[in-house]
Amino acid sequence: MFLGGLLGIAYQGVIGRRRTGAPPLRVILTLAVFVVAFGVDGVNSYFHLFPRFTGLYEPANWIRLLTGTGMGLVVAIAIYPAFNQTVWLDGDPRPAVSQWRSLGVLVLLGLILDGLILTESPVILYPLAILSTLGVMVLMMMVYTIVLLMVFRQENRFTSMSQLALPLAAGFFLALLQISVLDFVRFWFTRTWGGFPGLG
Repeated sequence: MFLGGLLGIAYQGVIGRRRTGAPPLRVILTLAVFVVAFGVDGVNSYFHLFPRFTGLYEPANWIRLLTGTGMGLVVAIAIYPAFNQTVWLDGDPRPAVSQWRSLGVLVLLGLILDGLILTESPVILYPLAILSTLGVMVLMMMVYTIVLLMVFRQENRFTSMSQLALPLAAGFFLALLQISVLDFVRFWFTRTWGGFPGLG
């Protein structure tokens, strides 16, 4: 999901710099299908943890990969214009993903990304694992930057990335803080940094 999110942010940044508009209805409806697929597959996978539950179908990692990537693209398409709407004084009101072609190219890139992951080659997986972690931080940093600018009433005052250095640094710090707190709580409950005791 986070690789898909990072891909979606990077793609929109290339084709629609500082665009603030929401996608048209036809794109939103397509994205809704991705959300439903992610939810159905997640619920189906969860219930397979219970004995004697057959579910809708047998869970598979490749299905989780596809639906997770799709959900990551949805998150990116939602966060990117929200971030630009909050940050820029001179934002472009057009949507970054405005037509079938731009969405189709993004989905195709997501499928290529999934295909690379499914090769299970360490040469490919190690860099993608690092990029996935980067995706977590980028998405969380963007969300926290939006929140901070709204809390301190600093919306729509920026015209360059250099002016955003402090808000982005604060958003990055809050993202790290959230991850650290969650890690501490997990360690407090499990007393291990590894897998959950008794599982695996």
